[in-house]
Amino acid sequence: MVDLGLAAKVRPCLVVSVPLEESDRSLVTVVPHTTTLRQSRFEVAASPKFLRPGAFDAQGIVTVPTVRLMNRLGTLTAEQMRAVEKGVCLWLGINIAA
Repeated sequence: MVDLGLAAKVRPCLVVSVPLEESDRSLVTVVPHTTTLRQSRFEVAASPKFLRPGAFDAQGIVTVPTVRLMNRLGTLTAEQMRAVEKGVCLWLGINIAA
C-alpha cells in the first residue's frame, strides 16, 4: 500500500524500481493498481490473491519517497511481473525483444 497523496489516495502499488543502496535517494517507482478499469491498452490485468480484481495502470507510474510506502501486501508471480513490465515498456515506448 502506498500513499499517493490526497487526490490519488492510498492504494495498492507494485514497486518496479531496484533495491536502494546507501548512496541512493530514498525514492521508489511504483505502478498503481486500480479496480476502476477503462479498457486502456496500458491496463495490465492481474489477479493476485491479495488484491481485488483489477489491473495495474502503466500510465500511472510515479516515483515517490520511501516514507510513503505503508505495508507490503504480497508478491506477484514472475509471469505477472513480466506482464506489468511489458505494459510499462509499451507506455514508455521502449521496444523490448520478444
